[in-house]
Amino acid sequence: MSQFDLTGRKALVTGGAQNLGAAIAKALADAGASVAIGDLKDDVGEATAASLRDSGATAAFVHLDVTDEASWNAAIPQVVEKLGGLDILVNNAGIEVTSLLADLDPDALRTMFDVNVVGTSLGIKNAFNAMKPGGIAGAGGAVVNIASVAALIAFPALSGYSGSKSAVDRITRIAAAESGALGYGVRVNCIYPGLIANEMGLKLATDVVEIGLFPDVETAVGGVVGLTPLGHLGEQQDMANAVVFLSSDAASFITGTGLAVDGGMGS
Repeated sequence: MSQFDLTGRKALVTGGAQNLGAAIAKALADAGASVAIGDLKDDVGEATAASLRDSGATAAFVHLDVTDEASWNAAIPQVVEKLGGLDILVNNAGIEVTSLLADLDPDALRTMFDVNVVGTSLGIKNAFNAMKPGGIAGAGGAVVNIASVAALIAFPALSGYSGSKSAVDRITRIAAAESGALGYGVRVNCIYPGLIANEMGLKLATDVVEIGLFPDVETAVGGVVGLTPLGHLGEQQDMANAVVFLSSDAASFITGTGLAVDGGMGS
């Protein structure tokens, strides 16, 4: 059996209804895991779960607002009931707000930190309580948080987003230390995705053009590619593959670290 085989594992992917979250959910399912999609978008999330089931996977949808403690309290028992346990949590839900510091909207910044930082923290909290000895799943497991290459570089108009993803990096390392010290049996890591040509990535390119940092979207994307040693943007599958690795037995001695999946951009 391959070390990357996740047969018998049960995973929850937050923000899993579409884009990168859906790609991660599919990659986990392709590796053999049963997968729950957690998202605010009920119709899209249900459709994504149905698509996974159509491909032969065990999949379910749970409504989840990652910023809300009560929503987590309701979602985790549903996941355990529907899948028969919980071994993997992928804290993927996140938003990106582009703004120059001179034009910063404090309300937008608070909203982004609420999703990216509070949401990730609540995810870890609930994963620990479910997966640790005595929890409703209780067999240990793995948490993978989605940070960003923005946590590693200084890119104009991303101060708030970079700050939130830098916080995800630090939280990841502290969570791993706490899990180890207290015997939870849960590994905690994160990945730093580079720019992807998906909805969020294209919005960023459009936003930096509107701000005046680049004359057009093509030049903006070219600027990112120029900072990337591999010379091209990443694909959602690249990020999803890294999540599968960190969730698998191939990463059984890896915790408290971040894996750059950015073509070398953050080096």
